[in-house]
Amino acid sequence: MLYFENVVKEYSDGYRALDDISLVIDKGELVSIVGHSGAGKTTLIKMILAEEKPSQGKISFHSEVIDQLKGQGIINFRRKIGVVFQDYRLIPSKTTFENIAFAMEAAGKSNDEIYHDVPYVIDLVDLKEKSNHFPHQLSGGEKQRVAIARAIINRPEIIIADEPTGNLDPVNTYDIVQILKKINDLGTTVILTTHNQGIIDHLGKRVIVMEGGKIIKDESITKKGKL
Repeated sequence: MLYFENVVKEYSDGYRALDDISLVIDKGELVSIVGHSGAGKTTLIKMILAEEKPSQGKISFHSEVIDQLKGQGIINFRRKIGVVFQDYRLIPSKTTFENIAFAMEAAGKSNDEIYHDVPYVIDLVDLKEKSNHFPHQLSGGEKQRVAIARAIINRPEIIIADEPTGNLDPVNTYDIVQILKKINDLGTTVILTTHNQGIIDHLGKRVIVMEGGKIIKDESITKKGKL
């Protein structure tokens, strides 16, 4: 599904953010990417989103070479990916329903589709009673649920969750992880970046450890712990 082949990202000052990365992520996987600040996680995510191009190597999605995409091709490709950020990035003047609907409007979906699909994902993330609330009326965990609902509303093939629990307490962290697992169980590929060892242990899924722009470990964890 997603392929990195000997990818290098080197900047003009000689700094190598990624150093010979080869990686395959299959359809339906849930993968955690971990590493300290500067390990290369952010650059890796930017590569997947076609926000950065490799200095060497190739990145492919199915048979499509991502770094060769231009214009409308990039727009069409990015519609296949939903992104969840640590800081939510909700529109303050829009309700829960409207924030999620906005993503559908941007994709050119009809009002009938919006009024059919939005309530479904609101229910999926357990926010049925907060549909008409504005972001300032929601807790941090609820805001992140809205962000997840917005990310999945157009049925992307991949969800990228970039430190989605970084601002949350343990209870809300557990809830968000459960939602991401539910989305993955429904068939969506999930790529998660995190510093939280508890999340990694609880998920019991594949973990990629990065350091100095390299992948130093790539393994599956079968033992689940507690958050």
